[in-house]
Amino acid sequence: MQSEMTPRPDCGEESYRGTGKLTGKVAVITGADSGIGRAVAIAFAREGADLVISYLSEVEDEDAADTARLVEEAGRTAVLVRGDLSEPARCRQVIDTAVERFGKIDVLVSNAAYQMTRDSLEETPDEEWDYTWQTNVSALFHLCKAALPHMGEGGSIIGSTSVNSDSPPPKLLAYNATKAAIANIMGSLSQLLGPRGIRANSVAPGPIWTPLIPATMPPDEVESFGKQVPLGRPGQPAELAPVYVLLASDDGAYVSGARVAVTGGQPIL
Repeated sequence: MQSEMTPRPDCGEESYRGTGKLTGKVAVITGADSGIGRAVAIAFAREGADLVISYLSEVEDEDAADTARLVEEAGRTAVLVRGDLSEPARCRQVIDTAVERFGKIDVLVSNAAYQMTRDSLEETPDEEWDYTWQTNVSALFHLCKAALPHMGEGGSIIGSTSVNSDSPPPKLLAYNATKAAIANIMGSLSQLLGPRGIRANSVAPGPIWTPLIPATMPPDEVESFGKQVPLGRPGQPAELAPVYVLLASDDGAYVSGARVAVTGGQPIL
């Protein structure tokens, strides 16, 4: 839980200032209870968007409620949907909720992800491999498929990929592979959806301080997390939010098929 982390991630709660770039838009953001998704939710709300916020389970209820509070303090509507997106029916439920409440979807941010550190391939459980792909990749497919009938010209789909897809650390094999798949899928979607005026892009974060890190990495790796990049530190979720705003807004009207690296200096080529 983000509320239990020390230091607590900066999601822009005190710093992000909106200028109306998303006024009148409806956005669905998965994994928006904490970390990058929370930072994107705060930024989108302060830019004028109403939100459907998807998160995993009761464990995250407190974080999700806090995100919703910040959205509502910005004068926007936040609808919370709890459920495991490894299940296709849950993906459809998230989209159905958005359509029932707002009648449309302008922006879909597929951000929820699962990872687990493993020292060897042999000790990676089969079910963990399957779950990682279902959560990180299959959910993107099901969310997009359900959302597209309700998304018109000017719509935007944003996938969260990772620098790991290009520079894969060995202990995150399953996660790395799913992030490469997301980048590939978004490249395909940008071409499929271009004639409909819908844009598809991805954001490739480097080491970002989120609950996923202490929840899935050994303490020694958490201690040194992010120090290997040229800027010498992990990034904060708030440092990614402006990129998502660009890709969601009309400022990015000619940006599609892009993969934007926010990596602290680690190149993606």
